[in-house]
Amino acid sequence: MALDGIKARMQQLRVEADASSTKVEELTAKVKTLEQENLAKEQEITSLTHKNQVAEGQLEDLHGRHDDLKKQLDQAGGHSTQNEALQRRLQILEEEAEEADKNLRETNDKYGPSPPDISGSNINLNNRLRQTDVKAGHYERKVQALESARDQWEEKYEEMSKKYAQVKKELEDFQLEIGNI
Repeated sequence: MALDGIKARMQQLRVEADASSTKVEELTAKVKTLEQENLAKEQEITSLTHKNQVAEGQLEDLHGRHDDLKKQLDQAGGHSTQNEALQRRLQILEEEAEEADKNLRETNDKYGPSPPDISGSNINLNNRLRQTDVKAGHYERKVQALESARDQWEEKYEEMSKKYAQVKKELEDFQLEIGNI
């Protein structure tokens, strides 16, 4: 009877050890997945920030060219042919500016709000950076929590291994005693 109890206890300890091992593997896989997701998000943020900066630079250039052409148009006043050419160039530049502005809006609509100006852009980038920091902090806390849970499971596994070894030794001792009787 006692031997059956010990066998049952050993079987229970084996099942618990297997379950603990499986849980540790699952948590390790989950940590890796979260780390990969975090890296992908960081890369996406970097890429989008770069695209946004390029689009803003193009928009600024187009606005500068637009302003220059307007000034040239004002100075040309009496020269109708030159005036017409400048108006055509101005129209082309305005269309390019509208297209660039449209692309910027589409990009920002897809990836975030449109900055009203350069200082607004810096504020927007700072806000995105803060959001990224908050997300990174959140994922760091998740990773820490998962690592803590993994450590707890490892400790439980070690305890169960020690208990298993102890019960196994007791069983061997018991078998020796029974064999000597």
